[in-house]
Amino acid sequence: MKDKKFSAWLSTFIFCFLFWLLLTWSVALREVLVGLAVSAVVAAFSARFLIQKDAFYMYHPVRLITLVFYLVVIFMWEVIKANISMAAIVLSPNLKNYKPGIIRVPAADKPSSAYGMALLSNCITLTPGTITMEVAEDKHGNNHYYIHWIDVTETNRFKAGDIIKGTMEKWIGRIWA
Repeated sequence: MKDKKFSAWLSTFIFCFLFWLLLTWSVALREVLVGLAVSAVVAAFSARFLIQKDAFYMYHPVRLITLVFYLVVIFMWEVIKANISMAAIVLSPNLKNYKPGIIRVPAADKPSSAYGMALLSNCITLTPGTITMEVAEDKHGNNHYYIHWIDVTETNRFKAGDIIKGTMEKWIGRIWA
């Protein structure tokens, strides 16, 4: 049990420290020492909430490469497409042509994991024009995203899901398989 706690702490510590280095973009001694201290404290308080099973699951090289590819290529492409769509709405001379609404979009038949669903929810929210309001499970055990969409161009929830999620859900499924 102590080994599992230490593994969770170590995994969280490594992630926090790498994130610290990414944010500060410095390897000065003082920055590194402060980053080590902050990462150790954050890991001590958050590891039990962040790590549920395998502490080093995301450190597999294929998963890391897939995650980086997803963030740099797939997610950025979805953000660019959403920005173009939002620019068309905002720059339109007649703002009454868009229809905001809330749509219930089904999750994949085989959801990747709670982490994958959380990542997809956040990615949907980060694309302009959409906000994931809730992820809920129905009485049959199927998960659905409730999404506020600034311009509901499709009312069929499956087709709307394809428009909103794009290829993000498939790629996230590869990461959190």
